[in-house]
Amino acid sequence: MALSSGHMDYTLLSIVGAIVLFGLVMLASASAPEGYREFSDSYYYVKHQIIFGFIPGLAGMLLLSRIPYTFWRKHAWNLLILSIALLVIVFIPGISAGIGTAHSWISVAGVFTLQPSEIVKLTFLFYLAGWLSQRGKRAVEDIHGGLLPFMGVLGTILILMLLQPDTGTMFIIAAMALVVYFVAGAPLAYVLGLFGAGLGGLSLLISLSPYRAARFTTFLHPELDPQGIGYHINQALLAIGTGGFLGLGYGHSRQKFEYLPEAISDSIFAIIAEEMGFFLAVGLLLLFVAFAWRAIAIAKSAPDDFAKYVTIGVTAWISLQAIVNVGSMVSLLPMTGVPLPFVSYGGTSLAVAMAAIGVVLNISKHAKTSSVV
Repeated sequence: MALSSGHMDYTLLSIVGAIVLFGLVMLASASAPEGYREFSDSYYYVKHQIIFGFIPGLAGMLLLSRIPYTFWRKHAWNLLILSIALLVIVFIPGISAGIGTAHSWISVAGVFTLQPSEIVKLTFLFYLAGWLSQRGKRAVEDIHGGLLPFMGVLGTILILMLLQPDTGTMFIIAAMALVVYFVAGAPLAYVLGLFGAGLGGLSLLISLSPYRAARFTTFLHPELDPQGIGYHINQALLAIGTGGFLGLGYGHSRQKFEYLPEAISDSIFAIIAEEMGFFLAVGLLLLFVAFAWRAIAIAKSAPDDFAKYVTIGVTAWISLQAIVNVGSMVSLLPMTGVPLPFVSYGGTSLAVAMAAIGVVLNISKHAKTSSVV
């Protein structure tokens, strides 16, 4: 199906819709034991996801698909201020709804919690795309007028996220920013230098934090402490292996009965593989591949640089997050606590991701005629 100007890209909408609906169906199964145990309601979590994630996300997607994408370019600076404010507000007593030493949530009227860092993925992307499109080559070729300001703004965002701490989301935002910066024309040497600096910073964080060091050691040798720090990954691998090619059947997971940690959020892919088997788990991954393929086609046909950078940013954000989540579940990457987009439990994550798709759908309406299929 070719991209055409004036019409929303229904192919992308169908792909995202399929992932979201599949996610809700799987969440209903994965969350049943915990929902019954905590609230005497097996469907508590899926109802909560629909009310505070899917419905706001659907409304946001419909609204943002109708707002001209140029609106976000005009307010790029304000959106940067909003991004910083959202990351600061989590430290304000009485508003913060932190868990333990983490300060990643705020309480809204005492009714539900909101994770500002998820919103910052989109607001910061708007600022970055606006800044790069406005400054043109200077933003990517000039060190003083481009590279240093880019590092300063991105560094501010990342430091605030590190203080929460939210290392997983910090990584996704950093990776998304680097992808957009590279697509905007940044020299490969700059990108590789920033990537190397990021690896150095990550190594420092691991060395300074016993918990992170233990997680990294477990990634390298998951067999060392199967009942301690290695318990999570070993149970995830057990769930995936138990599912085989065809799965145990919908609703028949064993690991969701308090064996696999975070079964409804970070680890839901393992439950999917256990119940639905290898083939359907791979089918879900292929849907994410189809999403990336279609979104890149929209970016190639984008009417201007701002639209292209926003579309590439959303594509990188969703795709990289899916790779990191699934990679951690199959022990190809360390555990990071990053949710599976559109699937894992988390109202803010689902709502913001769907709203971001609304922006891409609006951009698709203005796409140049393309033969890309």
